[in-house]
Amino acid sequence: MTAVMVIRPNDGHPLRPLATAWRRRSRRAALRVRTVAQRRDQSDAGMVSAEYAVGTLGACAFAFALYKVVTSDGITTALTDMVVRALHGA
Repeated sequence: MTAVMVIRPNDGHPLRPLATAWRRRSRRAALRVRTVAQRRDQSDAGMVSAEYAVGTLGACAFAFALYKVVTSDGITTALTDMVVRALHGA
């Protein structure tokens, strides 16, 4: 965009129209920035809840897998033998 300004003698305030246009464009740009920020805030509103849900599902899946491993026959036998040896001091 190119601005051409003609200054005539005794014109008064030659920069006023240019400043007014600049102020108008600045306000529009600020409004666009605020609008984008508001939309971004609104679109991310449910993201935290979704992340918590996925994290909770992952934690439950890990707990279930760990429970299956610990309650398996081999691990139960090994843990029981370890506790018996510790109690008998052998």
